[in-house]
Amino acid sequence: MSDESTNQTANDDRLIRETGLEARIALLILPLLRSMEFRLVRVRLSGQNGLTLQIMAEREDGTMTVADCEEVSRAVSPLLDVEDLIDKAYHLEVSSPGIDRPLVRKSDFAQWAGHLAKIETSTLIADRKRFRGRIAEAGSDDVLIERDAASYGDEPAVRVPYEAIAEARLILTDDLVEDALKMDKKARQEQKKRRGIEAGGEEDEHETDE
Repeated sequence: MSDESTNQTANDDRLIRETGLEARIALLILPLLRSMEFRLVRVRLSGQNGLTLQIMAEREDGTMTVADCEEVSRAVSPLLDVEDLIDKAYHLEVSSPGIDRPLVRKSDFAQWAGHLAKIETSTLIADRKRFRGRIAEAGSDDVLIERDAASYGDEPAVRVPYEAIAEARLILTDDLVEDALKMDKKARQEQKKRRGIEAGGEEDEHETDE
């Protein structure tokens, strides 16, 4: 691995990362997304529509509009064409994480504490690799899951180390939809307010120059 790739990997704070060609694509687009103030959630190649490259991304505040998806698509597409990592025709799809989103960062687990999640691990944890339950606590090294359907003899709660997580995502519930909509509304209001302040500052600066 080159020094540049090593630096990019070190700057990727995701717990769950791609392998193979998907990892090469992620390393390629990470700096560009970061410069545009977007965070990468996931890169996935699938056989849908022949071959589809899905890039899942979001802004730092968790929002991702249709316009944002179009902006990322326009920026990423030429870069992918130049590097030519995919040696066959493919369809590029840029999307938001959605409400029942993948959990790929420690901050994701902290932000959605109290909600149901499904977690798969790469190694056995409490004799299991699959867990379903409520995110009770997101610590610095692990996440505490309160299992919603623990079998007889199973621990009602289990700590899953972040380093053991292979895949994790939220489970769609009415409470999750309600909280997600509230968070999205709040983030958009703050985003609109910031843009208004920036626009006002630019106007003031322009007037001063005159």
